[in-house]
Amino acid sequence: MTTRRDFLAAAAATGAGLGLGGVPLPAAGDGPVRRRAPATAIGSVGRAAHPLRLLFLGGTGFLGPAEVEYALARGHTVTLFNRGRTNTHLFPDVEKLVGDRAEPDYSALEGRTWDAVLDTSANLAPWVADACRVLEGSVGRYLFVSSLSAHSDNAPLGQAEDAPVFSRADYQDAVASGDERAFGPNKAEGERVVFETFGDRGLVVRPGLIVGPGDRSDRFTYWPVRMDRGGEVVAPGDGTVGAQIVDVRDLGGFNVRLVEQEAEGTYNAVGPEAPMSMAEMLHGVRAVTAAPVRITWIPAAFLREHDVGAWMEMPVWVYPGPETAGFMAWDNTKAIEAGLTFRPLADTARDTLAWWKEEPGRERALTTGLSAEKEAAILRAWHQRG
Repeated sequence: MTTRRDFLAAAAATGAGLGLGGVPLPAAGDGPVRRRAPATAIGSVGRAAHPLRLLFLGGTGFLGPAEVEYALARGHTVTLFNRGRTNTHLFPDVEKLVGDRAEPDYSALEGRTWDAVLDTSANLAPWVADACRVLEGSVGRYLFVSSLSAHSDNAPLGQAEDAPVFSRADYQDAVASGDERAFGPNKAEGERVVFETFGDRGLVVRPGLIVGPGDRSDRFTYWPVRMDRGGEVVAPGDGTVGAQIVDVRDLGGFNVRLVEQEAEGTYNAVGPEAPMSMAEMLHGVRAVTAAPVRITWIPAAFLREHDVGAWMEMPVWVYPGPETAGFMAWDNTKAIEAGLTFRPLADTARDTLAWWKEEPGRERALTTGLSAEKEAAILRAWHQRG
């Protein structure tokens, strides 16, 4: 019999691979993730004027540690709540409470209060609903890391925070059918639950593709690793379509600052500040390695003929068309005005590559991107076609 845990875990794992902003879950058998020190000295961020008591739901995966590192540097008192199974070596001096959101078991939080909670670990609406119910009277502010995938339409260019999201009916239909696209509807439903529970004390951050050191989903990691291998590299389309990413460390700091500012509402947390094309991104990534590289742009139609999957085989890219025109063209004005900043692309690419080379078990195959064999076959076919 399928238990609630089995269903929720399976749905979360599926969504993490497909959605924008989904925080990847560790695969079964994954070892500890070795985290690099931030490229910018964390001590240079300065201490907060009013230190807070912050509760992190998660805190040891990918985005969580970036938030926690920044919060500690700002002088906040931090408590982590999770199952105590992932990266247990991180933050030995931080209070850690053990519980399970899939059961749900929040008993470790009873009788405690915090100024704010940062929820980075919920890809499923029931997890958000359970946490909101337990913490409604115990925290001053609730920040939920949602996703741009909460939006129901990827066609319009420059959509802002008020663009349509999946409805409650969409969520109910998706969950009932077991549709893998439930990631977006789950995020949208989680947002509604936060605002219904906390009102103007609720905060929703919608990241785009979160990248940087520590990202074992390889949804950006593929490009610096592939460029560093050298040789002829397949690149998708003609390079003119947009590319939007956000470094995990920039996002983590932004989330903590929003809580410090007692901000409210919703923010599209995506970068860079100025529009960036796929060609600009790949040439920027190429610049951080000394390996001899030749980038070969192959038309989308040819890639489709050879069954090249967008996003998972060609990371940070989808097949162009009217229905995907706005997929990498979100408006980030509100987030920038609220203090979202972006480190140079070169820093993100360089640090990601360095992390990959130092990570224990780095001989594992990339989970995203073209295999070497398939890339070579596509290049042969392209050159034979003339």
